[in-house]
Amino acid sequence: MANITMYTTAVCPYCINAERLLVSKGVQNINKIRVDLEPELRIKMMEQTGRRTVPQIYIDDLHVGGFDDLRALDMAGKLDPLLAK
Repeated sequence: MANITMYTTAVCPYCINAERLLVSKGVQNINKIRVDLEPELRIKMMEQTGRRTVPQIYIDDLHVGGFDDLRALDMAGKLDPLLAK
């Protein structure tokens, strides 16, 4: 199973939906980086991704984007192969 890292906050509905989707795919561990607790990590996230919003999701070293991007991968049948690596 791939390593999942997700930049997140405590009250983000898109983060919750992303986590639900990943769990439904069998993901058991998500490395959550809480940018609401450590604002300097949001700056790092923005530098890495070019985006300000959460979630920002990585599958291994691949930045897949936010929840909408993750869901689009799933709908296209491309998420399962990424998770199976």
